[in-house]
Formats: sequence, structure tokens, C-alpha cells
Amino acid sequence: MLTELFLLTLTISLIVLFRWGFRTLPGERWQIIGCLLGNKQKDGAWKGLNLTYYGFFNATAYLFAAVLFFILMGSLSVPVSGTLAILTVILTVCMPASKLIASWVEGKTNTFTVGGASFAGLIAAPWIIQFINGTLGVRMGFQAPVMSVLAAITVAYAVGEGIGRLACISFGCCYGKPLSACHPVLRRIFLGRAFVFAGETKKIAYAHHLDGQEVIPIQAVTALLLTGTGLLGCYGFLKGLPFTTFAGLIAVTQAWRALSEFFRADYRGTEKITTYQVMALLSIVYAFLLLAFFPAAGGKIPDLKAGLITLWNPGVILFFEILWGAAFLHTGRSRVTGAKIRLHVVEGKI
Repeated sequence: MLTELFLLTLTISLIVLFRWGFRTLPGERWQIIGCLLGNKQKDGAWKGLNLTYYGFFNATAYLFAAVLFFILMGSLSVPVSGTLAILTVILTVCMPASKLIASWVEGKTNTFTVGGASFAGLIAAPWIIQFINGTLGVRMGFQAPVMSVLAAITVAYAVGEGIGRLACISFGCCYGKPLSACHPVLRRIFLGRAFVFAGETKKIAYAHHLDGQEVIPIQAVTALLLTGTGLLGCYGFLKGLPFTTFAGLIAVTQAWRALSEFFRADYRGTEKITTYQVMALLSIVYAFLLLAFFPAAGGKIPDLKAGLITLWNPGVILFFEILWGAAFLHTGRSRVTGAKIRLHVVEGKI
């Protein structure tokens, strides 16, 4: 009963969040969350550094995924130190990869890619788990079951990336094709459900001049599909099905990543089949090879209550705070928009 109540709570919370986000975030005022003063200019204005809702929602997605990962790992009786070590090393790989792979594929230094980060994370994850088992695990007397940990990672990734699509909506990136250029069937499907972005600093405006036009809400479709699949995978995980959870989530999330590229209008490279699509398809092949290499080990059913208790730890809470802050600083400082700030005294309130 606890499993069902836990997942129902998550589902309702995400429905409320997405309902608000899909309606609100395409608006102009939901791109910049604040500005920091920089150098003063000759005209008396201050140069500003824009902090974005893109960074806010990305950091929140990282946090949500990390919390879910801790719960699932705790349900397997993996100690906090082991979970912290695995997650920290994986994030150390994924966060830089998000920028480096985007720069390589798109030829731009000031952009990020979740697809590239997830590909790098999947490649590295099983070997990171093995390394932690052989070092910290031997010293502290635990062995994290590789397939179960991979299943927990894919659950956290699917739900986290789904929430992270709100970041793309707020910044106007990863946008869909205009409905006017789509097949009549697609136009009927998305009639009344399309996104219309506002604001000249949104990426959809300065990159393709599609602001003010109805476009396929591909970010919303991805958010719903990935979080829905992730929560279903979470249920399978908590019922003791790591093998099925890992295989199913990788197949769905990566197949959708490859398919969804055909509905996007943002620049993804010059080839008809993009590098990101190739990465997604290779991820599926690689994942199924891992299934043969790391068979699911038998064992007890995960204990959700034990997993929830792991969160009540000052060190874990501090880690979450640091993670959110680091993710916000990494993705929330806008390099492609600027600001001029003028300060003045409000005479009537002196």
C-alpha cells in the first residue's frame, strides 16, 4: 500500500506542476528569474548577468532525480556513503558531458544537451558501480547489485528529464516544428494544444523566428511520456523487477529520443539522422548488451520505507542543497542573453 500511495502522490504533484508549466512557461516573463550587477557602463547603466528559469528547473530536475535515486538505493539497503559515491561520480561525468557533447555536435559553446549527458552516463554507469563496489564497497562491507542500481538510475533519469523539459519551455529551446508546416493529421492532434512562445530573447525567436506561431509542444509530450514511464518503472522496481525496469525504460526513453527529433525544429546538426538519434539507438543496443553481462541477481523485494528513511540524514540533505546550487550555477547563468540595469531613487518614498 505504501508503494501505491507514494507513486500516487508523485503523480498528482507532477500533474499539477505540468498543468501550470505548460500554460505559463511559454510566456515572455518566465525566462529570466533575476539579474546580478556586473560592471558599470559609461552611460551609467550596469551590465547584468541574467539568471534563468532554465537553470531553476534544471536544478530542480537534478534534485528530484537525486532524491528518487536515494530512495530507491536505500530500499536496496545500499548505505548512504555508497549511494553518494555512485551518484557523485556519475554526475561528475554527466554534467560536463552535457556541455561538451552539445559543443561538438552543434558547434556552439553556450548550449547543453540532456541526450549527450544521458548517453555518457549510461556508458559509464555500470563500470562506476563496479569500481565503487571494488573500493568503497569492500572497505565498508557492501556490494551494490549492478542491475538493480542501473534500474534505479534509469527511473531517476526518466522522471528527472521529464521535469527538466520545463526548463526548455521556459527558455524556448528544444522546440517543435510549426503546425503550419506539419501534416494535417499532426495539426488535428495538436489543435488547441500547441505552444505559442513570446519574447525576443527566447531561443525559438532568435534562432528561427518562430515566436508567436503555433508549434508542436514536443517538450510537453516528452515530459508526460518520460515521467509517466519513469513512475511505471518505479513501480516495477519496487516490486522487485530490476531487469524488466531497466530494459523497458531504456527502450522507451531512447526510442522516443530518436523519434522525437523528427518533430523538432531547433538545430540538431546538418545530417538527416542526427548524432543525438544515433546516440539514442546505440544506447538501446548497449543497454541490452549490459543485460547479458550483468544478469539480475535474485534477492529481497526493495523496502520503500527503508528508502524513505535514508533521506532523514543531515549529510544527505546538505548534499541535495549543494547539488541544486551547483546545477543552477552550471545551467542557470545565461551566456546568450544580456541585461542593462539602471538604478534610481524613488522620490516619493524618501
